[in-house]
Amino acid sequence: MMLDVSIRHSFGGFSLDAGFSAPAGVTALFGRSGSGKTTIINAVAGLLTPDEGRIAWQETVMLDTSRGVNLKPHHRRIGYIFQEGRLFPHLSVRQNLAYGAWFAPKSAAREDMGRIVEMLAIGDLLDRRPGALSGGEKQRVAIGRALLSAPKLVLADEPLAALEEERKAEILPYFERLRDEISVPTLYVSHSASEVARLATTVVALEAGRVVAQGTAAEVLGDPAILPAGAREAGAVLTAHVKAHHPDGLTELEAGGIALFLPTVRAAPGSRLRIRIAAHDVMLSRERPTGLSALNILPGTVHSVRPGDGPGALVALDTPAGRVVARVTRRSAQTLELANGVPAHAIVKTVSVAASDVGAAGPT
Repeated sequence: MMLDVSIRHSFGGFSLDAGFSAPAGVTALFGRSGSGKTTIINAVAGLLTPDEGRIAWQETVMLDTSRGVNLKPHHRRIGYIFQEGRLFPHLSVRQNLAYGAWFAPKSAAREDMGRIVEMLAIGDLLDRRPGALSGGEKQRVAIGRALLSAPKLVLADEPLAALEEERKAEILPYFERLRDEISVPTLYVSHSASEVARLATTVVALEAGRVVAQGTAAEVLGDPAILPAGAREAGAVLTAHVKAHHPDGLTELEAGGIALFLPTVRAAPGSRLRIRIAAHDVMLSRERPTGLSALNILPGTVHSVRPGDGPGALVALDTPAGRVVARVTRRSAQTLELANGVPAHAIVKTVSVAASDVGAAGPT
């Protein structure tokens, strides 16, 4: 299953020229505001007709400007999750969900409403109206409505952007379940490195209307040469297993034979997790340090050193646990004589990894 997108479009001084293929899973369109993410997703939905382009999902051609093909939005079989839930205020949650199902073709394979209600934990909300729901609850209902329309593809346009951090933390696990338990592919728009690190199976990085990289979250986010959200959002993604929960409030993880300690993670031993480690939370040392309070020390080899325009530099370090990126000063990089192939150690404070940067990795 593959979504193929090739679009050219110009408006208001902005030029978009982007092409990519999105396989099954969650494909994140990642970049700063104004990079073209929403333009792409609206073109896929049929809400915008680009100047030139072709969009095809498997054997269904949704758009081909060279042949005059342009399916209407309601013929594209797409479930759209907006920044706000956009639920019908005069209908109950049950009726909003049924509205999505009403649009599903009779011949289409449908998700079971009971299963979707259970997956999204909205059983207690069915008789309420949207006005009585929190922002997070509205988004869960919006996800359910999209899934019950029997879509071939789900589009999510920054669905967490309007939520407070507490509500974001509430919703992210449901998107992880959507990724792991529902066969419908998702195109997910975000400018948040944390969201992309947790959710994406494929990342399409955009900058100024162009695709600058495509790959897994670990590949794209762990490459200092690719900074679609800027150096402040630089970081890396590791995959680890939960090894044990300790009585002092720490969870011990194992990644590539390396022990990592984080504040208590609510996951059973053996669970696979994704961990985003922000570059500004990583220190480097040429020798293995001693006498530090930091518990996480990862030995490795410098993969690359990328100086910035200012006093900073991004250093990529390949470790047994995976690639780690550190944001240091150019002076520090020079003092440590960091260069490709040089051995070094990454130091990560246990408490520096936020709960929002830890999520389920999904099946292998």
